[in-house]
Amino acid sequence: MAHTRVFAKARKTQKNLQIYSRFGENLEMLKAVGQVLFTGLQTPKHTTVESKGKDYEVRRYECAKWASTTLKGTQADAAMKEGFSRLFKYIQGENEKKEKVDMTAPVTCRIEPGVGPECESTFTVSFFIPQQNQADPPKPTSPNIFIENRPELTVFVRTYGGFSNDQMFSDEFQKLVECLRRDSVEFLQEPYYRAGYDPPFKLTNRKNEVWILQ
Repeated sequence: MAHTRVFAKARKTQKNLQIYSRFGENLEMLKAVGQVLFTGLQTPKHTTVESKGKDYEVRRYECAKWASTTLKGTQADAAMKEGFSRLFKYIQGENEKKEKVDMTAPVTCRIEPGVGPECESTFTVSFFIPQQNQADPPKPTSPNIFIENRPELTVFVRTYGGFSNDQMFSDEFQKLVECLRRDSVEFLQEPYYRAGYDPPFKLTNRKNEVWILQ
């Protein structure tokens, strides 16, 4: 009986340590992202190109390095949540230099749709590498993270508010497609990007975007 009590106590202690560890990780994430609300975020450099319509923008992004992770699945919401968690660990020091990297915006998700409605899509979630780290970004220690050399991109952009989800993004994507077709603008059907700028606890004036490649 004594051995059973000791074993039970040890298991309870281990469980508590796991809870405290997860709480600590979440607290660090909230602290880091919370600072962003007051200090602002670095964003990738781009220029605005003249647009045929007033209901979307055309932007040309410079080539730059991004920290990225790729996932398979049927829901972008789940992929972005898991991808964010992986990348946040990287910028918090899970890299060869054990160096913290500044949070940036937006978090992008490159979506390569599956061949059918029930097929898995490929999602690549990315954090922009801040300018001070662009020349030599810390090398990830996780095999799930890689440094992406993203070439110059010209994208058609539709901005929308609220707490984005798969259905909302799909609706806004279709609206952007309709606008481009209305204006007889050529664009790539896929892949396309979903972009988010805000932490989950920001309740108002949220900013989300659809990016369609030229």
